[in-house]
Amino acid sequence: MTDTASSLVSVLPQPTSEGSARRAEVTRNTSETRIRVGLNLDGSGQAQLSTGIGFFDHMLDQIARHGLIDLDIQAQGDLHIDGHHTVEDVGITLGQAFAKALGDKKGIRRYGHAYVPLDEALSRVVIDLSGRPGLEMDVPFKSGMIGGFDSQLTHEFFQGFVNHAGATLHIDNLKGENAHHQCETVFKAFARALRMAVERDPRAAGTIPSTKGSL
Repeated sequence: MTDTASSLVSVLPQPTSEGSARRAEVTRNTSETRIRVGLNLDGSGQAQLSTGIGFFDHMLDQIARHGLIDLDIQAQGDLHIDGHHTVEDVGITLGQAFAKALGDKKGIRRYGHAYVPLDEALSRVVIDLSGRPGLEMDVPFKSGMIGGFDSQLTHEFFQGFVNHAGATLHIDNLKGENAHHQCETVFKAFARALRMAVERDPRAAGTIPSTKGSL
């Protein structure tokens, strides 16, 4: 696949200090998709979502609600082919927006983790905003399709996110028989782990959480 993407990134104000509002907006246009993502890391969980894939919108809403992140995601993609390009490119653009909104990462907790159940399903997510992209994902989905959403695209979304957010992410579905439940626990646990990782730590004010001095 040839990616001729162009991205326009705006951050107002520039989040270089702990007192700044941590907001970003990124637009990504390719021959396959047109994506716009706006976010506020210090929001209240409000979401405006339109990707053309109903179940995917439902999962993105989990990130907003459980991460207490305001999200505005508008996507137009080649859904006449399938959802792959749309889901992957939303992950890429969301990752870019997170990286911009976090800025120099001074004072954040950096690490986050969460366990989330839903009926018989249970998932664990651990994240490190390390600046080093990496994804380890073990989710044995019980069904290939969840409504109109291909469950394999969950991996593509998170791979796109970590590559551009500069995050190390471990995702494990520990139990589950219903694919909808499995996927929903993954996204909820991701949201809550992310919420912990981006939270400002009052004991680490003014410092970057790394012995290297940068992330």
